[in-house]
This record gives sequence, structure tokens and C-alpha cells, in this order.
Amino acid sequence: MLVTKNLNSVTGIDVYTDSGEFFGKIEEAILHSNKIDSWRVRATSRSYLAKAMPSAKGVILPHHHVKAIGDIMVISRAAAPAYRDE
Repeated sequence: MLVTKNLNSVTGIDVYTDSGEFFGKIEEAILHSNKIDSWRVRATSRSYLAKAMPSAKGVILPHHHVKAIGDIMVISRAAAPAYRDE
């Protein structure tokens, strides 16, 4: 069953990698020709994104990395930048 969501309801939801790491929060959808092209994801203080890229406020995530959207967004781990946890 296909369930549609209003883009306003997606703003602010948490983004997790498919390996279960908190990645950030959705800031907005970027549209191209009336289709979602990418997502602006904001880094928060305890997010994977803030650890991997400490000076970045967020990233643009291409839509093809999104695996699922519901109460949270699940993205491919391949989309996350690598970092060493020291």
C-alpha cells in the first residue's frame, strides 16, 4: 500500500542510517521538475554528521540514498561520510 506524505510533515523528522546511527534532522526538500531531487539535512549536537564533519551545519543528501520515510527517514550508510571515532 502506497502512503503519501505532505512535505510539511516531513520537515524536522530524524534521519537515521540503515545501521541505526542518528544522522541529523530534515530541514527541507529540494525539488527539481516537481520531483524530490535531494534533502537538506541539518547536523545536531549528537548526530553522526556533527561528529564526522564538526564545522558543517548540514549536508545536501541526494534522494536516491533514501531507503524509507515514515516517522523517521532511513538512509543508506554509504551516504554518510566516514570518520574515525577517537
